[in-house]
Amino acid sequence: METDMTEIRRKLGVFPAFHKVEGRRVVVIGGGAEAAAKVRLLSETKAEIVVYAASLDKETGADVVAAHADWRGAWPGVADLAGAALVFAATGDEDMDRAIWSLAHEAGVPVNIVDRPELCDFYTPSIVNRAPLAVAVGSEGVAPVLSRHVRARIEALLAPAFGDLAGLADRLRDRVSRALPSGAQRRRFWAGFFSGPVAEKVFAGDMGAAEGEAVRMLEIGPNLSGHVSLVGAGPGAEDLLTLRAQRALQEADVIVYDRLVPDAILAQGRRDARRIYVGKAPGNHAISQDAINALLVDEARHGNRVVRLKSGDPLVFGRAGEEMAALRAANVSFDVVPGITAAFAAAAENEIPLTFRDTASAIVFATGHDADGETLPGWAGLAVSGATVAVYMGHAAAAKVSARLIEAGLAAATPVAVVENASRHDRRAYAGRLDELARIAARPELSGPVLIIIGEVVAAGAIGVEPGALAELAA
Repeated sequence: METDMTEIRRKLGVFPAFHKVEGRRVVVIGGGAEAAAKVRLLSETKAEIVVYAASLDKETGADVVAAHADWRGAWPGVADLAGAALVFAATGDEDMDRAIWSLAHEAGVPVNIVDRPELCDFYTPSIVNRAPLAVAVGSEGVAPVLSRHVRARIEALLAPAFGDLAGLADRLRDRVSRALPSGAQRRRFWAGFFSGPVAEKVFAGDMGAAEGEAVRMLEIGPNLSGHVSLVGAGPGAEDLLTLRAQRALQEADVIVYDRLVPDAILAQGRRDARRIYVGKAPGNHAISQDAINALLVDEARHGNRVVRLKSGDPLVFGRAGEEMAALRAANVSFDVVPGITAAFAAAAENEIPLTFRDTASAIVFATGHDADGETLPGWAGLAVSGATVAVYMGHAAAAKVSARLIEAGLAAATPVAVVENASRHDRRAYAGRLDELARIAARPELSGPVLIIIGEVVAAGAIGVEPGALAELAA
């Protein structure tokens, strides 16, 4: 039920859209500071601005003149609003605002009543203007100050030259459509246009060289050969996904994803990309690894850009080695996009230093079982020598791991941490002794993926300690 409520809370009550206002009339009603703010905002567009107010204060009058707006010294009627693209009302009087709301609805025009969200057909977002590129940030009228803070961050990210880049793209759009008839060709061209030498020349201020480079790219044509990116989705938190991973997802034609990849991460891919589920759970494999390898090769040979999306890092227990071997054998190009692995996320959120001077100078990443399903003994000696050990997929093997390590000579009082769903909102973490590991991992509420950290460094962390182990950890 909690998950369902979270999903409902994350659904928008509005549909973001951009109104076409070029050459159309937009009406602002009011003569005070709020009306002046709307006039200033609209002055960044190509709308024909008409202001209705019995009088204008000094600030509003100056803004009306600067925006080349038309002032009508009276309140409007239905006929004055008919045919307008939008109406903004900022009279400051509730009765007048409600009357304008009724007039606008009678005229069939969407209306925004300032500071009265219940009377708004649409909300005014905070806008980052890099014309023709625009970024609008809205909060459904609930938190306009937050929207302005977010806009300020985006302003810092987007240099003014982004508008020049978008303008160049607009000038070339028809030419590109004629030269590249297929959607796949155009997507590849624009991906290179916005992230390659053309963009670099625009940001350097050399528009002539940028346009020349774009024409050269168009004459050569985009590379339509297939490609596979082995991408790490990280441990689950959306904000731990790397920028390179986001870019790969946005450029993908096909996304092949695992069981532990959250929907929120998957949603960052292109909306029209095909999604293929190949998840594996203990004893329940949707598709074999050999079949996954063949799928990647086949999709790439059909000219698709494929993202093989894996939880954590693809090179840490992600079967990436087998996939890379299959792609090399098939002569398919590929790259690897690293992700944050679960051990790092689990350690960071519980403040456990994986290395610690005079305590642990080595880290071991291990799994609870080998390829034949046996508990691995090979790294026990490293644990005994003081290395921190992170055991992946260790839920079912916790008892055997504990027994093997104690048998190898590791002290029964060695601190351990058991972390479920690292980095996610439903994460849990417990700490205790090595000889308590089986009991901790067997807690009935632990049903998600579990990572176990073993070593003295756990005692330095900020994790809840199991009863009975406090004295040993404090020693």
